[in-house]
Amino acid sequence: MTLATASPEGRPSARVVLFKGLFDGSLYFVTNYASSKGHELALNPEAALTFFWSTLYRQVRFEGRIERAPAAWSDAYFASRDRSSQIGAWASAQSEVIASREVLEARLAEVEARFSGRPVPRPGHWGAYGLRPERVEFWVGQEARLHDRFSYRRLTSGWDVARLSP
Repeated sequence: MTLATASPEGRPSARVVLFKGLFDGSLYFVTNYASSKGHELALNPEAALTFFWSTLYRQVRFEGRIERAPAAWSDAYFASRDRSSQIGAWASAQSEVIASREVLEARLAEVEARFSGRPVPRPGHWGAYGLRPERVEFWVGQEARLHDRFSYRRLTSGWDVARLSP
């Protein structure tokens, strides 16, 4: 899915992240909290997520507030990852400038040595975020660009549904 955030100056930023599930009404993904997206979300937790299936001519957009998942959720997910991904979470200072691939590979070797023969704990700078939707839009492509669009807005008593013009 595509995650869109904004910098403190309002500059938009979008990137693809892996959808990790829907729990307690929130959509989850995991990342490095110190990454550019982590910094943007710490300053402005409003974000958007988009799923797009080009072959089906379908799209679903979610807008809402992002919150960090409970540490126990992040711990459990981290423990389920393969060891190489766990090591990679420690080795990569995501979004920071790095001098070369060799520097990254040296960090990887150092982390592998540090955790040799023992489980890899979740780093404190890594975990899950969840977006609780306040607005959802379904888009179904149609001929002549007369697409079907439906908007759902969260109310205190449920959802307001409206058909949108294409």
